[in-house]
This record gives sequence, C-alpha cells and structure tokens, in this order.
Amino acid sequence: MQENKLGVMPIRKLIWNMSLPIMASMLVQALYNIVDSVFVAMVNEQSLTAVSLAFPAQQLMIGLATGTAVGVNALMGRALGAKQQEKANKVACNGVFLAVDGFALCALLAAIFARPFFAAQTSIDYIVEQGTSYLLIACCCSFGLFGEIIFERLLQGTGRSIYSMYSQGLGAIINIILDPVFIFVFKMGVTGAAVATVLGQICGCIFSFYLNRKKNPDIHLSFRRFRPDWKIVGGIYAIGIPSVIMMAIGSVMVFLMNKILIAYHSAAETAATVFGVYFKLNSFIFMPIFGMNNGVVPIVAYNYGAQNRSRMTETIKRSTLYASCIMIVGMGVFLSIPDTLLKLFSASDTMLAIGAPALRIISLSFCMAGACIALGSSFQALGRATYSMIISFIRQLIFLIPVAYVLARLGQQVGNDNLVWWSYPIAEVFSLVVTLLCYNRLFRTVISKIPLHGPDSTPPAPSDAPRQD
Repeated sequence: MQENKLGVMPIRKLIWNMSLPIMASMLVQALYNIVDSVFVAMVNEQSLTAVSLAFPAQQLMIGLATGTAVGVNALMGRALGAKQQEKANKVACNGVFLAVDGFALCALLAAIFARPFFAAQTSIDYIVEQGTSYLLIACCCSFGLFGEIIFERLLQGTGRSIYSMYSQGLGAIINIILDPVFIFVFKMGVTGAAVATVLGQICGCIFSFYLNRKKNPDIHLSFRRFRPDWKIVGGIYAIGIPSVIMMAIGSVMVFLMNKILIAYHSAAETAATVFGVYFKLNSFIFMPIFGMNNGVVPIVAYNYGAQNRSRMTETIKRSTLYASCIMIVGMGVFLSIPDTLLKLFSASDTMLAIGAPALRIISLSFCMAGACIALGSSFQALGRATYSMIISFIRQLIFLIPVAYVLARLGQQVGNDNLVWWSYPIAEVFSLVVTLLCYNRLFRTVISKIPLHGPDSTPPAPSDAPRQD
C-alpha cells in the first residue's frame, strides 16, 4: 500500500504543502468578511453595528461546524495513519451526519432566540430589526456552511488541501460578487448581505462534495444503509467538543465585551462597532494561522497513528515558529496604519478617534497569540483538546472579561476610554504561560513515550497516551 505523503514528505515542505492552500482559501474568506462589512458600512453605521452584534451568534454556529470537523479530521487522520481504511470511511460518513444535525440545531435556535439576542444588546429598533433579519437568514440557511466545512476538512485530512482551497475560494468569490448586487441593486441592505453569504456557502458545499466523490480516493463516502455509529460519534466529540466550547467561550466573550463597551464607553454603539470591525480586520492575520493549524493537525495526527515522534515534534516546532512570525508582521501592520484600515469601513471621525488606539493596543497581544494557536494544534491532534478549552476559558472569561470590566469602569472615572483595550495584551500573557505549561505536560506524558522514528525504533511506553478509539 502506497504511503501517504503525511508520513514521508520532509516536514518543512509538508507543512507548507498542506497549509498554503488552506491559508490562501482562508485569506479569501477573510477578504469576504471584510468586503461584506465594507458594503454594509456603505448603507450606514447602524447597519454595520447590526452585523457586528450578530458576530457572537455566527461565531457559535461556525464553532459547532468547525469543532465537529476538527474531531473528524483528528480521528480520521489516526485511522489512516494506522491503515484502518474502513474506520476512516465510517468516521467521514458520521461526520457528514453530525453536520446535518448541527444545521438543524442552529436553525431552531435562531428561530427562537434571534430577536431576544439583539434586544439584550441594544435598544435601538433599527439595529434590532436589521440584525434579527441578518441572523435568521444566516442560521436557517446554514446547511451550506456546515456542508462546506465538513467536506473541506475531509479533503484536508487526506492531504488534498489544494482542493479545499478551490471549494472555499469559490464560495467566497461568489459571495463577494453577489454582495453589491443584493445590497444595492436589489436594495436589500443587511438582508442582502446575508443572502449573498448563504448562496456562496451553498456553492462551496456542492463543489467540495463533488471533489470528495471524484478526487479523494482515500475516503469513500457511502450513505446506503447508513446508521450512525455512536462509538465513533463519541470519539469525534471527545476531540471536537472542546473546540466547540472554545468557540462558545469566544462568543460569550464578545457578547459580554459588547455589553461592557455599551455600558461604560462614552461612545457606546460606536465602540461596539469598532470592536466588531477589529474582528473583521484581525481575520486577515488570524485566518492564515488557523489555516496552518488545519494543515498541521492531520500531519501530527497521522504521525501519532504511525508512532513517529520525530516528525511530530518537528511539525509542532516549525509551525509555532512560522505562526509567531506571521503574527509579528500583523502586529506591525496594526501599529503602523490603523486609520487606513478603519477607513475601509467608511469610518466617521468618532470611529477613527476610538478605533485607531484600540487597534494599536489590542495588536500588542498578537506576538503571543501565534504560539498559543500553533501549540493548540498538538492538543487537538493528540486527543487533548480539553487543554485548548481550558486555556481559552482562562484567557477569555477568567482574565479578559474581568480585566476589561475593571479597566472600563476605571476609564469612565478618569476619562480615558482607551484603558479597556489593554485587557487583551494582559490576558494574552497569562494565556501563553498556561499554554506552555499544558504543552510541557503533554510532551512528558504522551509525546516523549512515542518511538522516535516509528514503532520499530524503540518500544513505546504504554502509560497514558490518548485512546485510539
């Protein structure tokens, strides 16, 4: 049986071979996120605020989809590395089944809670109406999003990242083309942006499904007489649930941060808009890192299944170095041209006055965040995604929100609204310390016990490595 490139290609070349297509597609996705908001900002600032306030709910939906896909990728990668073809096929089919379930759940929750979600954040009727309409369309038509993500991850998990780039790029480009058509030509405003988004996702889903059926011989998707395998489902979510919870923690953080800004900032809604714009802009920096992360997880998982420690550790070290370098470049951009970035969103003078110092201060956390994200890929690939969940919880809810609350109130008292943004660099310092401690424990208890160059080099110690089921 021919060896998969995940087990034989030189690591430096393999990381970029796996990651560059995903990074490129995610940069296109980041471009779509920005263009989407740029067009909405041309309607008016309140429309941009509505889209910004919808972000936590959208992030939660995306988190469910990507968390499931992370579990599928890691479990499938181990099965392929151990030459268990039938199990790999079952993992893939159960992953598609869970994606359908995730779509149904999000559509139901949006139908019930969309309006209360916006009403809890603002009392401005226009923002509530526009935001509710946007979120209902995005969630109730999210079958394209869930399908696109799971089918793309099946391509990535078998080393075919280039096809994943094609499908995600197609969806994003269609969205960018349709945005001005629905927003301005059909005069649908924020609702038009949501329609363009879901149409792009549906196209990406269809194309990625086609690529899996025609261009991915390592995985055979067959749904005849399909029955969910609850043992595999449990294995998927044992790895994926921590990722879902991490995204949920992020959604709660953004929601609470918006509440803090609206309550204590002197320019409440504008500050919340700036915070939303920051997340659109930082996607250009973070998306390539997440793309590299997605490329690294199957490499580490495959070589864990193949019991090859040297390839695992080299992958982790190189990806951490590359991620840190990318984040330092991103920090330099945010520090040097924040006004230029904000003007992409038709920023008013008030928005510029609030946003420029905010971007500069928050970007100081980037140089630490790169290492945290890169090391998190090893937690996911080795079945210890709970470490990532704990780190995310500590960073965003134990440190970030309380520090932001204290600094926001202090800033209100002393007349310095910029104090609240320092909560980001402060929280990231603690996050890096906890991440390094968790990785050190993972190395001692799992990685160091794996044979250096494969199962024939030295006998592996059987202690507390993650279960293979």
